Amino acid sequence: MKKKMSLAQRVNILRASVMGANDGILSVAGIVVGVAGATTNSFSILISGLAGMLAGTISMAMGEYVSVNTQKDSQKMAITKQKAALIDNYEAQATLIVQKYVDQGISEPLARQATQEMMAEDALTTTVRERYGFNPNQFISPYAAGIASMIAFPTGSILPLVSITFFPPRVKVLATVIAVGIALMITGYVAAMLGNANRRRGMARNVIAGLLTMVVTYFIGHLFA
Repeated sequence: MKKKMSLAQRVNILRASVMGANDGILSVAGIVVGVAGATTNSFSILISGLAGMLAGTISMAMGEYVSVNTQKDSQKMAITKQKAALIDNYEAQATLIVQKYVDQGISEPLARQATQEMMAEDALTTTVRERYGFNPNQFISPYAAGIASMIAFPTGSILPLVSITFFPPRVKVLATVIAVGIALMITGYVAAMLGNANRRRGMARNVIAGLLTMVVTYFIGHLFA
């Protein structure tokens, strides 16, 4: 029977989706606004945006897959190292965990009792979790992360593509900037929430990065008009 994903695994997949959508919005917005600075031809703008969407989708999916696989390999190496450490000197590993709890303000008798009980149940999981900060039974799937990014990037790309293509020529750039700004506020908020960071700062940082990207690419495109 297939195991259900833990909350931490689901949150990591959601984070990959949010960042993929954010990159889709930002990357394609920069492309289409840059091309709009050089030409008013809607077909040229659309084609450049579609090309950017396709390239970005493949790049994001493969990048996320490779990144998660690299993290997974590092975690497996840590587990192998910890298995050997438990075999070589079980008591030393237990002492390290006890000391960690004591440093956090727990009394030594309570820290020692908690460590003994947890290690008696599952020494490897306990020591890996406390020493390396992850649960050895909860790996993130590189396939799930890659697929999440592959879906999220083009989904985010749709907004700047539609805005720049279908708004009237006189307002298409401004309308795209406004639409993208609102979308970046949303993804910035969600990303900050998932990372337990300051929401307002996350939103502001995301919007400022997006506006700078669009301004720079627009004026570069305008130079070639």
